[in-house]
Amino acid sequence: MLLYAPAALLFLVFCWRMVRERRRFGNAVYLGLAALSALAAWMFDLISSGSTAGRVGAAALLGLMAVGLLVLVCLLFVNGLQMLRKEGRSPANLLSLMGALGIVGVVALVVTAAVLRTPVLIGVGVAALGLTCYLSFLFLSFVAYAFLYGRLRVRRKADYVVVLGSGLIGGSKVPPLLASRLLRAQSVHTRLTERGGTPVLITSGGQGPDEHLPESHAMADYLTERGFPADLIEREDRSTTTEENLRFSKAIMEKGDPGYRCVIVTNNYHAFRTALTARRTGVRGQVVGSTTAAYFWPNATIREFVAVLVDYKRTNIAVGLLFVLGGVLAWALR
Repeated sequence: MLLYAPAALLFLVFCWRMVRERRRFGNAVYLGLAALSALAAWMFDLISSGSTAGRVGAAALLGLMAVGLLVLVCLLFVNGLQMLRKEGRSPANLLSLMGALGIVGVVALVVTAAVLRTPVLIGVGVAALGLTCYLSFLFLSFVAYAFLYGRLRVRRKADYVVVLGSGLIGGSKVPPLLASRLLRAQSVHTRLTERGGTPVLITSGGQGPDEHLPESHAMADYLTERGFPADLIEREDRSTTTEENLRFSKAIMEKGDPGYRCVIVTNNYHAFRTALTARRTGVRGQVVGSTTAAYFWPNATIREFVAVLVDYKRTNIAVGLLFVLGGVLAWALR
């Protein structure tokens, strides 16, 4: 049982951090480390048992991981083609396809280096494999924790419900993606009202260069046309980014109630990164997500992950340089 002690300790640290503050990327890392430690301990336990069943189990687990990688590549490739067909050929829509091609490229590089055993290929292969494993670990941790965060129950009381804007169709029409946020916000507002509160709903979004009116105005109109009380809506119409959405909405909430609590509504793929931004900007609230079209979710999740990597660029650059140094050492020692 001592084999599983590190995993248990890491999981306890994760739970403690969750109780203190749910909106930390470190929580995702600790959850991932706990799962990885448990998997490594299980694999070692199977191999060291000396039994045929243990060796077969370890081989089956490795085979399952290989099949999982193959399935992931296929799904990313198919999703990439769907994004190209439905959303166009912008760089942001190519992330799923680039992910699939990147995994295939790294596997091909490692296999080639193992077969040819040339110093340069071995060095490049070691660096590429290390970086890929590191990024894969962070991505899986991000997805797992984002899924967990999205399942947290909404607080019983909140003074505000903040809906983040996401652009308008034709400069004035609310698109389906934004409509899903507004409907989720209306649902959250209804539940909070049923619990005895009278929260104010803030529509947050400024006017882009190709828009005929601020997003917040179109969002408010969308809600009132569906029966939402106009006197319970405030409009934040200056923001152009998620961080500005939160900062400007925070100013409105602090002016109305310095001790406010809020619920922030965005799409499910965007909820965890919004929570990280809310913590950084000092907004006191929980983030919930609305549903997103299945084909859109994988590419959008990768985009969110890349944005989080950029937010922690110093740490990630430092770790990346360590793997590059490992590749140089592998080349030099060869």
